[in-house]
Parts: sequence; C-alpha cells; structure tokens
Amino acid sequence: MEDYLVRATAADAQIRAFACTARGVVERARSAHNTSPVVTAALGRLLSAGAMMGGMLKGDRDILTLQIKGDGPVRGVTVTADSHGHVKGYADVPDVILPANKAGKLDVGGAVGKGSLSVIKDLGLKEPYVGQTLLQTGEIAEDLTYYFATSEQVPSSVGLGVLMERSNTVRQAGGFIIQLMPFAEDAVIDRLERNLSSIRSVTDMLDQGNTPEQMLFLLLDGLSPQVTDTVPVAFSCDCSREKIERVLISLGEKELRSMSEEEKGIEVNCSFCSRKYQFSSDEIKQLYQMLCDDARKSGEGLQ
Repeated sequence: MEDYLVRATAADAQIRAFACTARGVVERARSAHNTSPVVTAALGRLLSAGAMMGGMLKGDRDILTLQIKGDGPVRGVTVTADSHGHVKGYADVPDVILPANKAGKLDVGGAVGKGSLSVIKDLGLKEPYVGQTLLQTGEIAEDLTYYFATSEQVPSSVGLGVLMERSNTVRQAGGFIIQLMPFAEDAVIDRLERNLSSIRSVTDMLDQGNTPEQMLFLLLDGLSPQVTDTVPVAFSCDCSREKIERVLISLGEKELRSMSEEEKGIEVNCSFCSRKYQFSSDEIKQLYQMLCDDARKSGEGLQ
C-alpha cells in the first residue's frame, strides 16, 4: 500500500477526521538514521502525526514542526511537515535499546520519558504560532490528544502505531486523528465514543489490510463519514548544498575562520535525512571571503 493521507467529515460536519498509512515514510526514516526498533516506533508515530497535522494547514507554504523533548534516553524527536504530504524527522539518539514494556510492546514512553511537546506552526506571519504542553505518557498519541484539548481547545482522539518485522524493518505504520466541532451533539459524541472503544489499535487495523478510508469508516461507523480529499505522503527533505552553505555563513566570522584551518575540510550531515556534505578548506575559505565581502558592502565590518 502506498503512503497517503485522507481527510474526511462525518455527522453533517460535526466531526472532522484524518487517517494515513505511512509505512514507506517510516521505513525511509529508519534506514536513513539506522534507528533501533523503539526509536523507529517513536519517530514513526510522530511522522504519522506530522503528516496528518500538516494536512490541517491551509497555506501552500505553511510549515508544521512537532518537537518532543524528554528526559528518557532518546532525549528528543523532531518532525517537520507541510500541507502537501511532505514530512521528515529525526531522533536525537537513534540507537536506544530498551526491554519491552509491561504489555510486551516497544517501550516508547520509557524511551521518551518526562518532558514537553511543542507544536510550531509557521504560517507566514511575523511570528510562528507555538503551543506547548507537558508530556502525559510519552506514548505520543495520548500526548497529542492532550495537546489538542488544552492548547487548541479541540476535543480529539489520536491513534498512532508502528509495527516492526523481526528483521527490524517497518511492517505497518500510520494513524488517525478525529476531532469534534464545538456544535457536536451528545448523540454524535456517544456514538463516536462507542466506536473508539471497540477498536484495538492502529497497527491491528492496518495489519488486517484496512486502508486509511476503511479505518475511518470503522471509527465513524453510523456517523455518515465522507472522504473529502486524498493526499500522497512521502518522506521528503529539501536540504541542499546551497542551504548548508548559508547555515555555515550564519555561524559567523570566528567559526568560519576556525573551520577553514582544518586541512581535511569538514563534513556536515543533514539532521533530517543524514545526507553528507563535504567542504574542503578552500571552499570554507571562499565562504569566509563571501562573508567578509558582504560585511564590507554593508559597511558593518566583521565583529
């Protein structure tokens, strides 16, 4: 099944819903970062959430960033997504190994620990929107449910899952987000709660062959769901040598001059996709000279 996202409404627009399958996205991330199974599960859950929350953005250039910071061994997980189904992400410590939790599952909560969840939306305004909540369980789906309720005042149910093969490759990944509108009737809420209580897990639904549409039909049974849009989802990193050059220049004169003295040059890795960029000492000197020239033209000089 190719990765994609569906958007839907139900109960005469009293509910809006999103569901996705993201096995290829998560496998691409696992391969790029060589993540352990528990880190793959944590990163994969956040990638799936990022894809769906990116689908909530309105503008073509809007960017969403989800960032988890915890005191567990993985330390942090970061995901960025746009409104076109492009998503990327990484974990601060990719090779964490932990025993299974009490339920015999990958211990994502133990890997993440206690900390915070930040949701940053760059909507093209002067300042980005930033919402932050404390992690409730570290299991990510519950933490996002709590975030929606407290920071955006939208009652929501979030389900996320990653199922691994014995070879440590990704077998299934995806999720759903269901949100109640302010005018939702009690009968609609009651039916939705009954439906949610009958669902075992996202990975069970996916492993049984359910598509994102079919997942939503199960979750919204009896509520007249209507799919409104379908968007392909892909792991996509827009890093480039030119962007890395701009980052190096932004480090300033002192740092660039120090780098230029490295005879073997330097190697810069993209955090999101692990692509490596090599810069010789001569190339660093050229960037340093560009910085000097720009400073003289602006009349500021170097500090």
